[in-house]
Amino acid sequence: MIKTILERIRQGHRTMTWPDGPAPALPARFRGLPTIEAGRCPSGCQECAAVCPTGAIQTTAAGVEVDLGACLFCPECERACPEGAIRFSHDYRLASRTREGLRVGVHPLALAGALDEKLKRLFGRSLKLRQVSAGGCNACEADINVLGTVGWDLGRFGIQIVASPRHADGLIVTGPVTENMRLALEKTYAAVPAPKIVIATGACAISGGPFFECTEQHGGAASTVPVDLFIPGCPPHPITILDGLLRLIGRLETEGRL
Repeated sequence: MIKTILERIRQGHRTMTWPDGPAPALPARFRGLPTIEAGRCPSGCQECAAVCPTGAIQTTAAGVEVDLGACLFCPECERACPEGAIRFSHDYRLASRTREGLRVGVHPLALAGALDEKLKRLFGRSLKLRQVSAGGCNACEADINVLGTVGWDLGRFGIQIVASPRHADGLIVTGPVTENMRLALEKTYAAVPAPKIVIATGACAISGGPFFECTEQHGGAASTVPVDLFIPGCPPHPITILDGLLRLIGRLETEGRL
């Protein structure tokens, strides 16, 4: 026991300082918010749209538009562009309050704003969420679980994943909502006492992700329950999820910390 205590003292503080301090270093291969240099985009070129596996890219007269809700953050469009007009940045801030707000390129990303004042007073200091895997592959689920580790310590913000929907303030949904999980999602949502919120996490929960053409899924959480926050990614990095959650409860401004 003494050895354990001494080792913990030696190791020191393990929880990251963000958002009070700098964000944790992201790996070189991390792909975040895509940037599009319109001036370098070849006129009439459809190369990026042609290789996108989920049809997340549209080219119009106004320019190239990427639907982050459908994007898998694979590098295929970046590789295909002959002029290097589209690049994935290291910007992890991706969450938006609306589905339309996830469309970037022609317009900037509409970063998530806070809940209205009444809900922010209720949930700003204590937010309990029931996680529902509605047919997910466990990647998004794993990154949500990471937030509960000592390095991230989700609980320090008053946010907790709970076992029962009756003890929850809302749902955090992953997966495309398969036919076999649709009723379970509906019943879980009904069991959460009002007022309540729903957070769609990952491409599957927003648009169906790589399964968007499969007839056994319903294209994400919004097909079944009202969604208050969309967090893109396949899967989203833990810092992307946490950034979205903190913006929702008013703990982060659009560009930084309150």
